[in-house]
Amino acid sequence: MGLQPHRTLEVRMSNWPFRAPFRITGRVFDSVELCQVVVRQGDVAGRGEAAGVLYRGDLPADLPRRVEAIRGQIESGIGRHQLRDALPAGGARNALDCALWDLESQLAGEAVWTLAGLPPPEPLVTAHTLGAEHPQVMARHAAALPEARLLKLKLTGETADAARVSAVRAARPDGLLMIDANQGFTLNTLAELMPTLVACGVVLIEQPLPIGREADLEGFGSPIPIAADESVQGLSDMSLLPGRFDAVNIKLDKCGGLTEALLMVARARELGLQVMVGNMFGTSLAMAPAFILGQLCDFADLDGPTFLAADIRPSMRYEDGLIRLPADLWGSARRTGAQT
Repeated sequence: MGLQPHRTLEVRMSNWPFRAPFRITGRVFDSVELCQVVVRQGDVAGRGEAAGVLYRGDLPADLPRRVEAIRGQIESGIGRHQLRDALPAGGARNALDCALWDLESQLAGEAVWTLAGLPPPEPLVTAHTLGAEHPQVMARHAAALPEARLLKLKLTGETADAARVSAVRAARPDGLLMIDANQGFTLNTLAELMPTLVACGVVLIEQPLPIGREADLEGFGSPIPIAADESVQGLSDMSLLPGRFDAVNIKLDKCGGLTEALLMVARARELGLQVMVGNMFGTSLAMAPAFILGQLCDFADLDGPTFLAADIRPSMRYEDGLIRLPADLWGSARRTGAQT
């Protein structure tokens, strides 16, 4: 048997402007910095992308340095499972992990979902997210998304939150609603808002309290499932959830890639938790592996590319409130390459 072709690693940063500013608790986004990596072996190239995790200090500008720190191991042939020991959870590991999945898929002639023991992926209902704005602005945005089957409302802990939820529900009496506080509530804020959330049929409350206040939810008895997002990064955090949360939002940038995320889903099911797959913004290249994970999840929030002024080609397909993976984007043994 001949020697395997030598691997090479490419790393680059790029800025992707948003179509319009997007507000969450404590921050307004108008663009996102993304780290894209390519791992080549012979004439085959696997690709991955990450945005990092700002609230954990996993800054986009630091991702290339973290990737470069293990260039030698990557180019020497390190595998995905070894990568979990080589880098901590975060954006750098995510970009590399997803690139290695893509590379492995093409070298093996098997799609990523087959390698992961999953059937071919089906279209998923994805949340369409509304930034925290004046209630009537949010209502107009909701009405402009008649195809959306699931709307996620960013809330901030301000007194306007109840009006925001009510206005969106009035504009869209159909469909499902979830809310995301991004750590912006107190327990009192949550309790005061709860009657409005129940009356408006909200199906999920995401990360109401700040990191470090998770124990405040013990015994709270929410009539609506509460999901942990910022409170959970990787597999080692999962045991802290029972009795406090009913669900977990798994993001590949947080946990360090699809390899760890699949382990987290299995652990969540063992703990009796619902599972959501989310994103930290990104192009369709970042959504593709998260879409594969979404096949195992109860909720999907994979609308990141819809905020961008432009996306990569080919792109994830957003139609009728669903997200679909084109065969030639990522993770398919049939892929011939994609252009940015």
